[in-house]
Amino acid sequence: MICTIEWKNFSPQDWQARYKKLRQSNLLQSYLYGNALYTLKQQKKRHGLIKINGQEAGIVQIIEAGILGNAIHGVILDRGPLWFEGFGTDECMAAFLRTFNKNFPRRLGRKRRIIPEMQDTEKAQTMMNETGYKRASETGYQTIWLDLEKDPGVLMAAMNKNWQRSLKKAQDSDLETQWDWEGKHFSWFLKVHGLDKSKRHYGGPEPDFVKVLAENFAVGGDMVLGRAMLYGKPVAAVLILCHGQSATYQAGWNGPEGRDMRAHHLLFWDAVSVLKEKGIRDFDLGGVNDQKAAGVKQFKLGLGGELVQLVGHYT
Repeated sequence: MICTIEWKNFSPQDWQARYKKLRQSNLLQSYLYGNALYTLKQQKKRHGLIKINGQEAGIVQIIEAGILGNAIHGVILDRGPLWFEGFGTDECMAAFLRTFNKNFPRRLGRKRRIIPEMQDTEKAQTMMNETGYKRASETGYQTIWLDLEKDPGVLMAAMNKNWQRSLKKAQDSDLETQWDWEGKHFSWFLKVHGLDKSKRHYGGPEPDFVKVLAENFAVGGDMVLGRAMLYGKPVAAVLILCHGQSATYQAGWNGPEGRDMRAHHLLFWDAVSVLKEKGIRDFDLGGVNDQKAAGVKQFKLGLGGELVQLVGHYT
């Protein structure tokens, strides 16, 4: 099997045409995510067209930064590559990893971060080692995917019973949901989210990055802000970004009344129908872990999605 990576200056339209073919196309491989990193950190995105035996097989976006003619060089591959239908086998992935390692070999002055979009198995770990990579994390990256093509009744049945009861409590309350695709309330969200993050010291992206990222997606109508309202007052909110056939939960806020009335249960459940109307097929509920945010993980798992653990961080 012969794998090549053609590093090209894709136009947004050319990249999107390929990206939109993919199921579970994650946020970090989207064109606009790369734009946001450049705007905020001056890190440059670079796009690769993967060919297997001469056929277009997949795409990959990396992030680079370098000085002195790249004598000092950083390269980041987060949650890639992404494969077209008919590709993505273990043989394809191994061939890609060998080729990528030849393109960006480990050397003095180069720092690599590789988090492949590949489930964490003993076989996958062996493949990473045999193709020239060293593991840098004890555990793999975890996220939860929800298949929005399933019937709502099937999705409801897959929910945890406690999640169902919390949703029923929210639905029976006086809460109402609003969905803002135009960014009218985005400044408000940034303020309350930033203050809450500062006060409670939880993880996740910094407000500056959330702002730049969401603004990039808002231009094409791919950012939506859901708010739970109680008698005209917002008590909770979720920020969701759409990319290709998928969407990702990016950030949220929950006030005391929102927590008491289970507003986030209502927002996430309503998001299912809102995203389906837009043609979204898969909903990435965002990264989870057992160390710093076990409660968040249990909340997201309760919705009934599929927990996926990737092979983790390699260099």
